Amino acid sequence: MNHLDPEAERDAEPAGTGRLREALAAAAYDVTPSRVPLAAVERRGRLLRRRRRTTVLGAGCAVLLAPLAFVTLHGPDDGDRVTRPAATVSASPAPSASPTAPAPTPRVVEPGERVTAAPGFVLWLTEDGKHWTTPDMPEGQFKSVVDGNIDRTRPGVSLQTEGTDGRVLVSGVYYGGEGTASVVEVASEDGPVRGRLLELPGRPGWGVWYAVARSEVGTTVTVRDTEGRVYATLP
Repeated sequence: MNHLDPEAERDAEPAGTGRLREALAAAAYDVTPSRVPLAAVERRGRLLRRRRRTTVLGAGCAVLLAPLAFVTLHGPDDGDRVTRPAATVSASPAPSASPTAPAPTPRVVEPGERVTAAPGFVLWLTEDGKHWTTPDMPEGQFKSVVDGNIDRTRPGVSLQTEGTDGRVLVSGVYYGGEGTASVVEVASEDGPVRGRLLELPGRPGWGVWYAVARSEVGTTVTVRDTEGRVYATLP
């Protein structure tokens, strides 16, 4: 195998190639490089340094102002602030109970004025006592308060009973009690039966009571005054 010397290879290059290389080298030596714009480079450098400095200062200010903003928002005394109690809501006063109705008082009738308690059962008062009729005794009956049979200086109550048409008609005279008579109750097989009261004008100190029961009545009669106290009772 034949080995060629490198120098011999270079010498073997075409003559045109060598001349072209020499021409290019000569042309390169004749080129004068332009001046570097140093002023522009310096200005650009200063501008970049100022921007970096502004960025750093801005970040530092943000770090410093954050605690200040926290203090401003929360106030200097938040740590020692005492929580004030909520305003007390006063309860509306309970509405006052409506006044109770006054206790009933006897019906005041004129002497001889008829009061129908039930069909055929009619009562009227005169200054000398009680008058009444029943279906079985339409001619009427009488109970005196002035003949001495009752003592009007002491509390008392009488009882008269008539039965008719499945009803029991009861009535009597009350007298001598303190205060103002208000209600009357008579005992019956179905429980207490409440009746009504009649008086003449001028508070004569006596009156008449009456009631209609549906069952047999007893002998217990109680008259109470407007204060709920016993005005008179039987027995």
